[in-house]
Amino acid sequence: MRLDKILARGRIVDLRSLDLEGALRELLEVCVAQFPDLKAESLLKGLLARESTMTTYLGHGVALPHVRVKMSRRYILAVGRSRVGIRHDGALPEERVHLIVMLIAGENARDYLQVLATIARHVRDLDLVDNVVNAPDLDMLHERLVGGFGGLRAVQAQQNRINRLMFREAERVAQGADCGAIMVFGDTFTGGLQPGAVRSNLKTILVTRGAHDTAGDDGNDFNETIQVRSFSRQRLAQLRSAILVALTRGVVMFSDRVCCLGGIVGSNQFDTLVVVDIEREFQTLLTGSTADLLPDDVKPEVLERVIGVATELAVEGREGRPVGSLFVLGDTAKVSALSKPLVLNPFFGYKEEDRNILNPFMDETVKEFSLIDGAFVIRGDGVVESAGSLLQATDSAHSLPSGLGSRHAAAAAISVMTNCIAIAVSASSGQVTLFRRGVMLPLTEKRI
Repeated sequence: MRLDKILARGRIVDLRSLDLEGALRELLEVCVAQFPDLKAESLLKGLLARESTMTTYLGHGVALPHVRVKMSRRYILAVGRSRVGIRHDGALPEERVHLIVMLIAGENARDYLQVLATIARHVRDLDLVDNVVNAPDLDMLHERLVGGFGGLRAVQAQQNRINRLMFREAERVAQGADCGAIMVFGDTFTGGLQPGAVRSNLKTILVTRGAHDTAGDDGNDFNETIQVRSFSRQRLAQLRSAILVALTRGVVMFSDRVCCLGGIVGSNQFDTLVVVDIEREFQTLLTGSTADLLPDDVKPEVLERVIGVATELAVEGREGRPVGSLFVLGDTAKVSALSKPLVLNPFFGYKEEDRNILNPFMDETVKEFSLIDGAFVIRGDGVVESAGSLLQATDSAHSLPSGLGSRHAAAAAISVMTNCIAIAVSASSGQVTLFRRGVMLPLTEKRI
């Protein structure tokens, strides 16, 4: 969803209140003025109840309060700015909130968590937040938010002769090699690609670590966008994860070839052209169909999110060191029967919405609980059932490379005995490895 489509100028205000409750009342006031069927007091009660369960403070002076209610509209978005700053229980004593983005969602909005996550990614952009908070007036504030949410702030990429030549050659190679798509690695360019730079009659896929809205039917360049984080400066470091995500979404097929075009991150220069035969690349993992890769009960967006969290744990971890962790997705009933708790389950008793891996406020929670020994058991729809689980599956049919320990052995075994996907993060090397039916697929390279 294009966030700028639900952002109205009439629901952007300068806040007078110095506390969160007062600020929420001001935002609800402008919402009720436009939609009289809304009940301000009921909404306020729901918003404050969520704050008491889990803080909606994102850091860097930004809060994202949200609530779901019965209403005919899918979403209502309201934004409040405070130059002085607002006290928030989730912030440090010396911190103040300067930007509040309030989301009201209808109960029938099925993509609610995805929209919430998209907003969270945007407002974690420090440049965007600074530009919005320091806007001279509300008209300019609205313009900057629309630009940021609509993906219009990207710095224009250098379109020199070599880049144009590389893309033309990529088209020729793709056609000659009978490729199903051209995959462009957008992080090559600082700020994104210039509009019109990669138009093609072939299917084009943008791979990026940032949040972008690029739908081909809106006149943009790319038919699909895949968000995969990568912290490596190696050429096409995101390649394998990107193709895996594309397979699970059905963007490409098991029998396809893909022409990949990229370069060093931030170099503004295409310098690498690779043709990937998906069947050969994943021949040890797949048995002939995309459906065989992704368990029936696992949603593609859940796998993407877990890969993203695992990558962050591998690179950022805690105090600059990777944190070893294990995630098990799908076939939860069988997985639970083959596991037992090492500690009291920290997710027990919370609403499913609040403990869904797609919820952006779960990021820090998962990272903190990753310090506990054991595995995260996650349902295919993203709900985290438990953390700190000891897996009791065994597998004698598959041998692992030397240097991999009990965490990887457990991941391999559980993926054999149940219809799940297991993702392991190595505490020593930071490598992220996916296991399916006992077969391992490294998603990131080892840290040196």
